[in-house]
Amino acid sequence: MPACSNRVVALLLAASAAALALPKGPALAQTGTGTGMACASSTAVQPLPMPPEGQAASPLPEPAAAVPHTYAHRLRATAAGWPVRDHWCIWIEPPSAEPGTAAATRERQWLEAVQGALAQWGSQLALALVDHPDQAQVRLWRRRPPLQRLADGRTRASHGRAVLQLLQVQRQGRWHVEPRVDVLLSPGQAPRPTQATALHELGHAFGLWGHSDQASDAMAAVPGAQAVIILSPRDRATLQWLLRQGPRLPSAPTPAGIPPAAPAPPSAPRAD
Repeated sequence: MPACSNRVVALLLAASAAALALPKGPALAQTGTGTGMACASSTAVQPLPMPPEGQAASPLPEPAAAVPHTYAHRLRATAAGWPVRDHWCIWIEPPSAEPGTAAATRERQWLEAVQGALAQWGSQLALALVDHPDQAQVRLWRRRPPLQRLADGRTRASHGRAVLQLLQVQRQGRWHVEPRVDVLLSPGQAPRPTQATALHELGHAFGLWGHSDQASDAMAAVPGAQAVIILSPRDRATLQWLLRQGPRLPSAPTPAGIPPAAPAPPSAPRAD
């Protein structure tokens, strides 16, 4: 990970947010402002133990029937519940290129595209930028995803991918159950396609684990000729439907499931 002081990161993100006029209300707060324990650094992390198949602790969400003006029926929950939150802490990989170089310009354009996508989701959700990845549930990395091997043996390249882990996380001495999503975004695209890719992958990160069947939606399975950088009415309606669903992930581990302190686990297999 590139070295960069928290002050430099905070100043850069603040300047970028100001330039993009991030919305008020449900929006992007700066560096954990008013977020309390939700954005505190983690001191221990463990995978969330999953119950044996057929022995779920609570009824699992059933696939939704078609809901008008949404693609809710295309979403799927995890075995532990819907991976959604009322508040998300976001970390963005800081720049590393020498100022004034072409690489620095590309990194700035990538960051502005990511901020533009976050501003769209920030109009619907409470989001806060943080200085360190240990504070975040969503972590955005400036790198191209590795090739994905398909069931038939072929490989598929992509410019973006979101990888979900369900974790038990200790913050300020208390254990919590949290989703953690690592979003890999290629630095090799032009700004508008980068923003469209970020908008799509962040939709997965915030719980939309499925795809729309309409190219005009940010969460379209197959993008159209024009890159989508603004949430459609169907995207917004589907997210609002999701936030009303249950059961969500448990807020804390069961006493028997609270683990000892340990290093972070390897990447989980779920990706999109």
